[in-house]
Amino acid sequence: MKQDIYLKITSHIIADLECGVRPWIKPWSGEHAAGRITRPLRANGQAYRGINVIMLWSEAVTKGFLAPIWMTFKQAQELGGHVKKGERGSPVVYASTFSKTETDEASGAETERDIPFMKGYTVFNAEQVEGLPERFYQLAAPQLDPVERNAETEAFFAATGADIRHGGNSAQYCGGTDHIQMPPFEAFRDAESYYATLAHEATHWTKHKDRLDRDLGRKRWGDAGYAAEELVAELGAAFLCADLGITPEVREDHAAYIGHWFTVLTQDARAIFTAAAHAQKAADYLNAFSAAGDGEDTGTDVPPQQAAA
Repeated sequence: MKQDIYLKITSHIIADLECGVRPWIKPWSGEHAAGRITRPLRANGQAYRGINVIMLWSEAVTKGFLAPIWMTFKQAQELGGHVKKGERGSPVVYASTFSKTETDEASGAETERDIPFMKGYTVFNAEQVEGLPERFYQLAAPQLDPVERNAETEAFFAATGADIRHGGNSAQYCGGTDHIQMPPFEAFRDAESYYATLAHEATHWTKHKDRLDRDLGRKRWGDAGYAAEELVAELGAAFLCADLGITPEVREDHAAYIGHWFTVLTQDARAIFTAAAHAQKAADYLNAFSAAGDGEDTGTDVPPQQAAA
């Protein structure tokens, strides 16, 4: 069952990439009142996390949903609604652990060991459900795209304490000097492009040994470790952008990574789970520096050690 979940989700992500769609880039609409840009939400307003964010964003893109709200068949009934006839649900996963008592054959001593497990279940988008309270269908008032520096977003990145330097014409995290190099703000076509790029580089910044100490085996440009770290940064940036309410940016200079991601994902069905878990951990780390986090629960996280188990 677990392997079926890994393969099903990874195959979906690969299919998206083959169609030129990165399912973590702009999978939302400004038309729903629940949020111009947001992570997928449960019926109670709590945000999904980790791999479930990517899965439901991808489903929203594929099926054309505007609403970011999802619920189980039973939850729809509890809210007074019912799933429309013929609608098919979307898969999400739940990861946790259970304790198992093991006995040492030599000494007879008993020890408790936590065993990770993952199970899948099905949810439906609010647009697939009839009879829900009006708030589930309410559309948003028109909003203008930001064109100037955003004080809240500026404060978010400043709170991290990252050494952010400006100059030149490329964005990168420089591990040797532990600083983020960004082109001048004025070099970007709009504020969201600047902040989305900074979110990507800030995710790389979290890998430092004094922070999350993330080492995915990168040895040279283009190898599996390099591609995996870039995938983590792409997903981390998408998560942060959703948290901050800004539009992720398609980095054209990263187009070369798509072929490497194909290789990584086709060779390991769990790779996207691991990348999403690392990305979620990076987003949590950065959100912890300020009050910009959205109070998400931890029930659907897939920690890196579980994702690779």
